[in-house]
Amino acid sequence: MGIEIALHDGRPSAGRTAPALLHLSTGHGPALAAALAAHTRPADHRLARIDPYGDTHFNEQDAAAAFEEATALLARCTTEPQRAAVRDLRNLLANCAAIPGSWLSLYGD
Repeated sequence: MGIEIALHDGRPSAGRTAPALLHLSTGHGPALAAALAAHTRPADHRLARIDPYGDTHFNEQDAAAAFEEATALLARCTTEPQRAAVRDLRNLLANCAAIPGSWLSLYGD
């Protein structure tokens, strides 16, 4: 099981015009899934809703709020692969929050 992360310049949808892909992260999928499963608390509203088997989408406002949750998650990670995966997630959350209209998609398998 792993989670891939994609940063888009618009909302991912089934419409005719697909948003442009700005960044794709596939290298930390299993470690990110493990970190979220082991260290995400129910009180972490946004990160806790990431579905390791489905798709989860964050708009720029969700990404900004989830950045703080990811910072706390990073402090709870116990292995270097988990820390690297969460650092990657934090970077993409920060980028999404900084780009008006962007969306961050997390694709579980």
